[in-house]
Amino acid sequence: MLRDFQQKGDADIFQAWDEGAINVMGVFPTGSGKTVLAGYVIKKLDVPTCAIAHRQELVGQIALALNREDIPHGIIAPKEIVKQIVALEMDTHGHSRYNSRAPVRVAGVDTLIKRDASDRWFNQVGLGFIDEGHHVLRNNKWGRAMGMLPNAKGLFMTAHALRADGAGLGRDSKTADGLVDRLVIGPCGRDLINRGFLTNYRLICPPSHINLSEVNIGSTGDFNPKQLRVAVHNDKAIVGDVVSTYCRVAKGKLWVTFAVDIEAATELAKGYRAAGVPAEVITADTPTAVRAQLMRKFRNRQILQLVSVDVLGEGVDVPAIEGVSMARPTASFQLYAQQFGRALRLLIAPDILVTWDQLTDEQRLYQISISDKPYATIIDHVGNVHRFYEEHKYVDFPQVYSLNRRERTTKERKGDAIPLRTCLFCLLPYEAVEPVCPNCGQAHIPQGRTKPDQVDGDLLELDPMAIQAMYEEIRKLDSAPVISYNKNDVVANSIAKSNRERMHAQATLREAIALWAGWQRHQGRSDAEGYRRFFYRFGMDVLSAQALKLRDAQALEAKIRLDLSSNNIISAQPEFALA
Repeated sequence: MLRDFQQKGDADIFQAWDEGAINVMGVFPTGSGKTVLAGYVIKKLDVPTCAIAHRQELVGQIALALNREDIPHGIIAPKEIVKQIVALEMDTHGHSRYNSRAPVRVAGVDTLIKRDASDRWFNQVGLGFIDEGHHVLRNNKWGRAMGMLPNAKGLFMTAHALRADGAGLGRDSKTADGLVDRLVIGPCGRDLINRGFLTNYRLICPPSHINLSEVNIGSTGDFNPKQLRVAVHNDKAIVGDVVSTYCRVAKGKLWVTFAVDIEAATELAKGYRAAGVPAEVITADTPTAVRAQLMRKFRNRQILQLVSVDVLGEGVDVPAIEGVSMARPTASFQLYAQQFGRALRLLIAPDILVTWDQLTDEQRLYQISISDKPYATIIDHVGNVHRFYEEHKYVDFPQVYSLNRRERTTKERKGDAIPLRTCLFCLLPYEAVEPVCPNCGQAHIPQGRTKPDQVDGDLLELDPMAIQAMYEEIRKLDSAPVISYNKNDVVANSIAKSNRERMHAQATLREAIALWAGWQRHQGRSDAEGYRRFFYRFGMDVLSAQALKLRDAQALEAKIRLDLSSNNIISAQPEFALA
């Protein structure tokens, strides 16, 4: 039985197909049951289907979903992998519906594209399902795999419909690079947290000392792997920081640590074991049998720490994970969100979980609060949370998606574009507009008070002499122009006209600032917070704005007016009260 949000997703997917879309992308958060929904769609559509996954553990997970739905299925994989998946189905469900000649088959993408395309089953396939569908581009292996299914419509599932490299997932070759005709967007992670279908979380963000200034962004949109490994290994303190922080805040919890490479993972696992924490390394190269054994020990809590390299980020369902430690910086929001989402699945007793959908939201939230995992813990040692906050906020917040490729220009700041600051006392992050940490009350002490950027644009914190100097600059610019006696009338009139134009531009700019300030006050924000938000939103403080020349003043006013109109702010309010 599908949950209500999955039922809506199912209806929206079929509606998109009915309206002429060929390939539909379903966007549902990590842990929301994308594979369950896909299994239901496959059963309902009842046509020969090719379900395609990236890694062998995802092939097994899709096979399990089909087995749970009692759908006969083949598995296109090496014989040893097939044998292991069938054994897993027997162990999980007490039966296996594996049938090598079934019309529904699961395949690893690398295995599939090596198959003989003349196999008539490919022409019979009516549905191509791809897990982690953001991988699909026309000209990559995923696109080639779909090209082997000439008569199939597509269902591509993903947690976020975006790619780090900026490629567009849509079909239009002029604006995009993929195969998707329609997006079906489900609830965001925050909606599911608030309803008790995912676990809430707390963030711990120790200061990162990794120097990424020499690390370039590669063609994939993520950090250059070789340069990244060098940067991480140059930070000699990270292993000790990762191990000690886990031991201090979560020792005994079931955990995954994401490492940059095998060398780093091996060192981290050694550090955990030295601290009395059973730990093992798992990588993309770990043999299948060994990986299955490690996961079994992990589920049984014989291992408390799995240190992962390039695995466990996508599609792995281990509900008991109580937290993750990030020791691998990434410039890919998709990868960051997947690693983050590993910890958000529920840890609820089976006898309660079986009736979970019948409970109210309030009842679910209560059961989570008294469970062994009332919240997940995310420990970010490498600045990932801060890195993505300005554009995406947190991973569970609603995101804006487009099927078109991303413009290769400087990104516009999103919303108020408030960066995060980490409290040096409690290590929890908070928005930099807050004068004190809202978690522990510790005040942020700026290193200087003579420049607006030292106090994040908060004029109340500026040194009085600095404020006086800024006011003096404004007074000079607002005064009538001094025109020397030897200037002719044409030049004098031109100077006077330019001054009038600047004064008019400043008058309308200050009116816009006053309106924006009133909007902030209407939302219950103090002048200090308003100053900071203005600084981060528009890239300058309020006083410096009042000393701008004509074109700069006009440009800033246009940005402020656009921000106001997008929030339906139309009536004037008092301006900021200055200290």
